[in-house]
This record gives sequence, C-alpha cells and structure tokens, in this order.
Amino acid sequence: MKLFKPHTLLALIPIPFVVSLPQNTERAVPSAIPQSLPPLDDIIANAKGRPGGACCAALSYVLGPKVGYPLSVSYVGTSASFWSQQEQTVTPNCVVQPLTTQDVSAAIFVLSVLSNQTRFSNECKFAVKGGGHTPQRGAANQAAGVTIDLAAFKQVNVSPDRKTTRISPGSRWGDIYPQLDAQNLAISGGRVAPVGVGGLVTGGGVSFFSGRYGLVCDNVLNYELVLPYGKVINVNASTPDLFKALKGGSNNFGVVTRFDMRTFDSGKFWGGFVVYPLSTMPQQVAAFVGLGTYTLSLILSIFAHHGPWHIPEHRPPKHICIDTVKAGAQPYDPYAALIHSYAYTTGSWSIANNYEYTRVPAQPYPPTFKPFTDIKPQLLNTMRVSGLTDFTIELAATSPAGKRQLFITMTHGLSGPLITEIFRAADTALQPIKLALGLIYSISYQPLPTEITTKANNTNSLGLDASDGNLVLVLLGIQWTLATDDAAITSAANGWLAAAKAAAAKAGLSNEYVYLNYAAPGQDPIPGYGAANRANLRSVSKKYDPDQIFQKAVPGAFKL
Repeated sequence: MKLFKPHTLLALIPIPFVVSLPQNTERAVPSAIPQSLPPLDDIIANAKGRPGGACCAALSYVLGPKVGYPLSVSYVGTSASFWSQQEQTVTPNCVVQPLTTQDVSAAIFVLSVLSNQTRFSNECKFAVKGGGHTPQRGAANQAAGVTIDLAAFKQVNVSPDRKTTRISPGSRWGDIYPQLDAQNLAISGGRVAPVGVGGLVTGGGVSFFSGRYGLVCDNVLNYELVLPYGKVINVNASTPDLFKALKGGSNNFGVVTRFDMRTFDSGKFWGGFVVYPLSTMPQQVAAFVGLGTYTLSLILSIFAHHGPWHIPEHRPPKHICIDTVKAGAQPYDPYAALIHSYAYTTGSWSIANNYEYTRVPAQPYPPTFKPFTDIKPQLLNTMRVSGLTDFTIELAATSPAGKRQLFITMTHGLSGPLITEIFRAADTALQPIKLALGLIYSISYQPLPTEITTKANNTNSLGLDASDGNLVLVLLGIQWTLATDDAAITSAANGWLAAAKAAAAKAGLSNEYVYLNYAAPGQDPIPGYGAANRANLRSVSKKYDPDQIFQKAVPGAFKL
C-alpha cells in the first residue's frame, strides 16, 4: 500500500497553523496508513467551519462515520461508558471509535502530524480510552480535544496450545473471564469485572494469581503497539528496552491494540467476602501481619494472654512489639489473595475482607486464611467455590459506576501498628466530610510480599525488588454524589496521605513506590520507580517518540 503523504494531510489545516513539516515525519509514516482520500479541493472546502476544528475535521475525512460529534449516538455512548462521573462530564470536540488496528494507526498519524503542525494546540490533544475505569478527570477523555475510544476492540483468542491468550484493550475483564472459565483456563488480570484491560496492564496490575505469577504486566508476552505517526510494531523480548518500558509505563509510548498474555490451567476455586465489626480490628491486623507465616501463632498467643487492643484507641500494649514481625519467616502462600478493607457507610465502620484461594481443585477454608476466618462475629459471609468471573462481579458490586470517585494511594513496609495508625489517620480525615451526600469511604490494605515483587526479575519498570522487603499497598477510595463536595473531599484525602506518609516515615517504613493505577491526580508515580528506571523510560520515549507526541499531545494520566 502506498504511503499517505504528509503534505496531503497538511491541506486539512487552516493556513495560519501551517508550519514547516518536522524532518522525521516522512521516515515515521507507516505503510498501513489508508491511501484513499477525497480530492484535495473538497477536503479544504469541507474542512472549513466544521465542528471541532482541523483535527476532528481531518479525522472525519480519513475515518468517516467512525468519528462522532456531540449529541451523536456514538459520542453519547462513549461519554456514558466511563466509570466516574468526573470522566463522564468531560466534553471532547469529537470521539473516534476505531474498529481495527489500521484505524488506530490512521488516527494516530493524523493527530501526530497535526499536533506538530499546530504546536500542540488543545484541539489536537487527545486521550485514549480502554475500559474507562480510571477515575480522575481527563485520564482517558480529552476536554476540547479528541478522545479515541477502543471499545470495539474485544478480542479473546486462545492459542491452540492453550499457553497464550490474545486480548484487546477495549475489553473489560468481565468480557474475558467467561470465555476462559469455559475452557478451565485463566490469565493474570483485573479483579473487578468492569475494569478495562489497557489501563490495568500498562500500569502494572495486581491479580488473584499474583502470588504465583507476579504482577499482571509480568505476564504479557507481546504487545501490538501503534507508535507516534502510526507505525504498528510488535513489542516483546526481542525489543527489550520498549518491552520493559511498557510494563508500568502507562500511556507514554503509544497505543496498545493487543496484549498476548501467558495462560495457564485453572478452574473453580474458593473465595468471597466476610464482613466483621470494627471491634475485631486487633485480630484482623495480627492476621494480616502474620499471613502465611509461623509467626502468626505467636502473635495470637500474645493476644490471648494480654487481651485485645482497646477500641477506638487501636493501640497494642506498649510491651508488645509487632513492628518487627515480618511476613517472611515462611514463604508467602502463592495461592492466597487478600484485600483487607475498612468501609464507612451509613454512619459506621465495618471490616470487609475479600479472600481468594486459587488452588485447583478448590480448597475451602485453607489453613492460610484460618486466622481470619476463625474471627467472630461475622456479619456477612459469601465464601464459596466458584469461577473467576463470579468473584470479579462480586467485587464490582462494591463500586458502582456513575458516582464521583477518588483514589489515592501509598506503599509502606509491613507493620501492625503502622496499619492501625494509617487507619486512624483515615478516620480523622473522614470527620469533616462524613455528611457528604452519597459518601462511601474505604481504606484497603493489600499484601505485596517479595514473593510477588521479585517474580519480574527486573523485567518491568516498577523498581520493586527483594531489597524493599514485604510491603503493604494501601488504597483510600472515596465515592460521593455532588461536585460541590469535591474540594473538601480532595482536601481530606490529601490530609490523610500526608499523615499516613508521616507515620510511615516515623516508623522507618516508608517506600517510594506509588501504584499508578491507584494514584490520585496530584501524585506522581513515575519517580517512585526509582531514578534509574525513570531515566530509562525517558530514554526509551525519546528513541521511539522523538517528537514527544505522547508527552505533549496526550496530557492525561502520568507523564515521564
């Protein structure tokens, strides 16, 4: 196929915006760009006065009805498909809904050239939406610019040897897992059904299978990637620099149109939720700290002798030091997955633990979780043997779409008193906002032991290794109804983070890692990967994107 000549595309740009063509454009133009265009005079005549400016007009002439404008069915559908209310209310000039990788290539070519020609004007800035689950405004929806919606990309294709599954960025995990469940297969992926593939995988990703297979990004065997100016390449171990950069590098290198994922045999396993009163917090924290280790029995015997911590002070007796107990005396159980949460709803706190034990055949109530499941009283218990799809649907019920949402996160070394102190900081931050309409407020702790973080063996960009020790990943999640509460809730969340980080620093358990998929707009995850990884990401970006299209024209999410 012949090249789509850059000078032809320049005819779409209003004369005042035309500047010299960047020298590297010709060499970057891929052969996949569509050749067929209307006559040049018609393009110029019809581009004038069209809604959305030159970029949307150019995209319309290249991609036709795949470009939607405000009030069109496609545009409204894209807006409604975002998870958070903040993203639903962003208004791009137009929405592109590509059907093929070639469509994405054409769109990225148009936007790359025009972004350069207009000196990265707002109308040519763009965002790329996969599942649309990232909560912050502008993460995957570009105000007064262009949003590329990959919703039509829903491939799920298992290889004949059952070792690889090709999945697409527009899929949500709830689209993928039923097809794998039916074949008694699984891949490492999201734990919440409506979460999208693209953002989770490129941000790192935690799965129910991380104890055995590491983070989700560690299980990608190949990426199909559309680079700036539309060139389509496969990225795998034969291109190690870009392969590593994509594992944690988010949207900074191009548009991933396919992920080839490591696939393994699976089946039904044991999992579900158990809800407890807040008064059980001392036993809960002890169980969390001792997860999978012989030290747990020692901690519980101390509690049996001295009694529980007093609520609401949540403080252990001074002569008991749980700080020094690390989940490492025995290997972390690789089949165990835990989300330990404290939720404030309807005026009170409760504890909600999500357990999954992925051994097949299923092993209900395994010894690993016995210290948790023996805790009484239990207000709700949904533990059962079921499929991966079912468990991800259950988790999704805790976070419905259409509300205002905020995530904010931190990581720290494992310590019972610190877990308790960070909860107390969350409770303090809650007080000025607890009457906000529709408020659901939760803090979750997830174990991030070396058995998970070392699986990558330095093949991702996250900077986690054995020297970090056993970590705790903390997420403060807030849902509410009214935009008028935004400022107060953001202030409360930032106040919690400052207090939590101060407590971790005082305990000598700070860790700079910030999980990108949980990060708030004011956080900056990339420096948390470490100076060497950040420098490498920037170097790879300049190599594959010398004009820095994905740094300057794609403002959403977190830049390098």
